[in-house]
Formats: sequence, structure tokens, C-alpha cells
Amino acid sequence: MIFEIWRTLRLGLKSLFLHKLRSALAMLGILIGVTAVIWLVALGEGVSYQAQEQIKELGATNIIIKSVKPTQTRSSGSGGLVVDYGLTRNDFDRILAIPTVERAVPMRTIRRQARSQGRTVDVELLGVTQEYMEINRLSLDRGRFIEDRDSAIPPDNVAVIGSEVVEKLFPVGNPIGQTILIDEDFYVVIGTTKNRQASASIGGSLEGRNYNLDVYIPLATLRARIGDQVMTSNVGSLEGELVQLSQITVTAKDFKSVEETAEIIEILLAKYHTKYKKTPDYSITVPKELLKQAEVVRMMFNILLVLIAGISLVVGGIGIMNIMLATVTERTREIGIRRALGARRKDIVIQFLAETVLLSAIGGLLGVGLGLLCGPAITSVKWLMNEYWPDVIVALPRNIANLEPIIANWSVIAAFLISVCVGVLFGVYPAVRAARMDPIEALRHE
Repeated sequence: MIFEIWRTLRLGLKSLFLHKLRSALAMLGILIGVTAVIWLVALGEGVSYQAQEQIKELGATNIIIKSVKPTQTRSSGSGGLVVDYGLTRNDFDRILAIPTVERAVPMRTIRRQARSQGRTVDVELLGVTQEYMEINRLSLDRGRFIEDRDSAIPPDNVAVIGSEVVEKLFPVGNPIGQTILIDEDFYVVIGTTKNRQASASIGGSLEGRNYNLDVYIPLATLRARIGDQVMTSNVGSLEGELVQLSQITVTAKDFKSVEETAEIIEILLAKYHTKYKKTPDYSITVPKELLKQAEVVRMMFNILLVLIAGISLVVGGIGIMNIMLATVTERTREIGIRRALGARRKDIVIQFLAETVLLSAIGGLLGVGLGLLCGPAITSVKWLMNEYWPDVIVALPRNIANLEPIIANWSVIAAFLISVCVGVLFGVYPAVRAARMDPIEALRHE
């Protein structure tokens, strides 16, 4: 049995090598299809991995509550120029009193310019508490982070700065103990954070963040030095916003109580935030739900990519059928001789099927080999672009510029098996057609 299979495969290879170029062209369609399946799934897995890692960084038991400026706003203050909206310190106290809440971390953020030694950089100024570092998984490079003692009365003018802020303001020397100027106040640098890859936005629920351009000061210090009301100049007029807290990150006591806690928070905020009924001035994001959505989107995306790449395999299969039909016509006399010598129809079918399977299997293996080069190929392209077209890399979105393809084992196995199945499927008709030839008519064929 094994000898017969080996002999059939050897005869098939011999027949294919008689027409090397034609066989290579027939395999090319399968090769491209298999490579396309592996590459597209790998790129899709890479994008999905970035999104899921960002969601996981937010914490599976966390709930993100953010202040959102409503489209229809009411103004308070002189001249009606100040918009009052968003989360309040009372909201924070109410949320902290919920039984299923383990902790709540408030935060206030404002865009500002930081200056030092004649250098200037646009930064995100964040008023935070001691827990902010842990809940956002920041890593220190030097010094220490904001502590509760820094918020004592009067609060200290201390700051922790991101890695890019360090590079731009203190390119030489140790920034610890140095001062930075924000507005009219000086802040002593007590710590620096390690470089952290910028996050991309997730489905519009969370905006992208560049943690390396952050400056962290005590929340009490921000309130004392800057206050809740921030004025900005816009086309010759002053406009202001009155926001007490930009965000509250809530940690539920366990994974099961996340949805329940989110619902209670929604009820509380809806009760006390009645100023903007049509467009609420807050948003609630549950990373756990985002993670589930990301998994579903990933599966749908992979199915779509496989279907698209599968078209190439079908086209390759049609090419194989075309080649095998031509081969049957060319080898009509050979078929007649084999039938005359006692070969059964089954033997003829097996012979031609073996050739088509070999074509598709070899094409599939070569496609798998090229597919596994996806990672090195993407790395090489990014290196070339960094060397010769750095402006293009800078202009690309960060999630694309930092994309790392991930080869999915299932895609390699599936692509190869599909290629073999395509060879069998599109090889059946030529094989059956060859087997049904009349031996006498085949022997007369010139």
C-alpha cells in the first residue's frame, strides 16, 4: 500500500517536472493565497493585540468615568463666558461610599506649557493622588512619585515629569531637584517616569494618550495654584471652563461586581447631573466590556480576512484546474495506453488527483514559508522607512507605526489544509474526465 502511494507520488512529480514553468505558474496562485491568509491574519492579530493590551492596562475591575463637555452648554460667571460641567468632588465622595467600590482615584488634567532653562514644551498637566501611579501602571525612572504628604496644607509645589519632558527640558544632567515653570508657579522635580508606548484610542470610547508628555502634580496643588476655572483666549475673546475633576477611576472589589458597580454609578450621576439632559456631561467606560467587544471584533475581522484571502486560493484552484485539463488533453494517448495495459479508471483518477494535490501542497508549503516571514518583512520595511523616509513614519498613526504582526498558528494550519482541499476539489473534474476516456479513442489520438 505504502509502495503504491509512493510510486503514484513519484510519477506525479515526474509529470510535473516535465513542464516546470507551467507547474510553477499553477502553484503561484496557491502560494499567494496561503501567504495572504497568514499575513492578513498576522496583521489583524497585531492590531487586535495592541487594542486588547491597552484595555487590559486599564484593569479588568476598573471603571473609567470622564467629564465630557456637552454640545449644549449653559454658562455661569460674569458675561456668561464660563461653562460649568463635568464631575465634581461630591460625585467622588458619593462613588467612594458605594459598598462594591474598593477605591476611587480622582484626576484633573489641563493643557499647559512647561519651561526650564530657556526651553519650552507643551505638556498635559495632571493633578493626581498617590494611587494614580499604581492604577495606571506607571514606572519610575528616577526619584519618587506624588505622595499623600505632598497634599498637606499648604500643598507642595512638586512635580513628576514624563520621559519626553525630561528629554526636551533637561537633555543633559539629572532633572531631580531642578525646577520647571508652569504659568507663574515653579515646581520642583521629584521624579521622572520611564518611557511608555503611547496608547491609541479604542473605538472612540477612550482617547489616545502620550504618557511621556505628562507632568504630574498633587491634585490639591493644582486646585490651589490654578483652580477649577480655566480661561482660554479664543479669537480676541475669553472663554472658560469650570471643571472640578476630569476623571475618576473606580476599582470594583471583584470581577463579578463590575457591571453592578457601573450601574450604581450611572444612577448616581444621572440623579445629580440634571443640568444637561440631552447630552450628559460625563461618560462611563467599562474596560471589561471593551475587552469582550474587542474579542468579538477580532474574530469577525479574522473571518473577513480569511474570506478575502480565500479568494486568492479559489483563483489558484481555477488555475490548477485549467492546467490539468490541458494536461489531460496532451496525455490522451498515454491514458489510452495505460487503460489498454489494464489500468482501471480508479487508477487514472488517483494519478491525476495525486498531481493536483502535489501542485497545491507544494504551493501551500512555499506559501507557509513566505507567510512565516511576515514579522521580519514588516520589521525590514519599518527600518527602511526610518532610514530613508522618516517623515512618513512620523506622520503615520502610532498604532500603525508600532504594529508588530503576530503569526496565529491556526492560520498556518488552516491555510495549508485549505490549499490541499482546493487542489483536491479542482482536480476531481480533470481526473474524472481523464478516467472516462474511451481507451480505443484515446489510442487513436495523435
